[in-house]
Amino acid sequence: MGIRADHHRTPPAPGPGGRPARRGPRDWAADFACFAVAVVIGLTGLDVLRQHPGLPAGVAVADQVVGALACAAVWVRRRYPLGFAVATAVVAVVAQTAGGAAVVALFTLAVHRPFRQVAWVAAFSLATAPLTFWLYPDPTLNMLAAVVFAAVLLSATVGWGMYVRSRRLLLESLRERARRAEAEAELRAAQAQRLAREAIAREMHDVLAHRLTLLSVHAGALEFRPDAPTAEIARAAGVIRDSAHDALQDLRAIIGVLRTGDDTDGARPQPTLDALGDLLDEAREGGTPLTLDRRVTDPAEVPPALGRTVYRIVQECLTNARKHAPGAPVTVTLTGGPGEGLSVEVANSAPAGPVPPVPGSGQGLIGLTERAALAGGRLTHGPRPEGGFRVTAWLPWAP
Repeated sequence: MGIRADHHRTPPAPGPGGRPARRGPRDWAADFACFAVAVVIGLTGLDVLRQHPGLPAGVAVADQVVGALACAAVWVRRRYPLGFAVATAVVAVVAQTAGGAAVVALFTLAVHRPFRQVAWVAAFSLATAPLTFWLYPDPTLNMLAAVVFAAVLLSATVGWGMYVRSRRLLLESLRERARRAEAEAELRAAQAQRLAREAIAREMHDVLAHRLTLLSVHAGALEFRPDAPTAEIARAAGVIRDSAHDALQDLRAIIGVLRTGDDTDGARPQPTLDALGDLLDEAREGGTPLTLDRRVTDPAEVPPALGRTVYRIVQECLTNARKHAPGAPVTVTLTGGPGEGLSVEVANSAPAGPVPPVPGSGQGLIGLTERAALAGGRLTHGPRPEGGFRVTAWLPWAP
């Protein structure tokens, strides 16, 4: 259970300023019981004093005063368990009425200190038991019986104290384990919430950025070319209307997921590789010259999760190409098969002229890199030597 034998803390725990914490009703009851035990055993020692022939009255009075002080010191036993045990063990050698306080002190030491310290004090008390019997002989016992009785009493006291100590340490270990489990559960819940928020944010970016970028590019074209032909303006306005409508539909779907907490495929269908053609057709309608080179051995066998990752990569690359190189030709290449993985390359040429500024946070490629890493693959990107930009990804495809 992880119980440490070198536990040195002494309950009650210190309060503010180093002062002992306020005792509860249970602590007061335990202290009173220990005080009562010390007094009862001390009264037994007083009876031995009365049976001692020729004992000077002053010695008897001094013995009783020392015993009373030792019993009164029981109330501070928690604060100084080792010092109190050593002091009472020494005093009990010459003071019969302090024997009860010595027993209580040994019990307290066994509860609050490691066994090595308890063993030294108990061994000292056992070794001095013959001397105490010699100073104050008991007419009803001989020397051997007195030593055996002392050994039994000390063993019982130490054993009970060590049992109490072990039980306290076990309970503290269980409490600590419960606190740690609760903290870990809260941490896992917080991590799950963070991952859910990141997944929702990534999904919103993937879904809405494509639509809104298309809308922004065509709106910018209308702004910079107010003298464009009527047919071209009408086509751009139609693309803007359709993009805005699709963006609203996607936004409603995502908000519905947030409200219901249901992120299953039935609540919000996810795109797969089969939907890639519709995405490319939409890009072509938006004015992007696009070429698809698909050399996949068995497209129908592409797993849904893998197809969804490919779709999101191509979607983000088309969005970036439309932002930074509107009208430039884009080539999408898919190669691979089961066992060898699926490679995706999206490359666009440099724009023919100046590009109107389009707002963006630059997080799209970072998100793609994370998405590929989560799928067990890798993604690289950068400018091409002949101009333009290239994104290359490799994703594992189990055979």
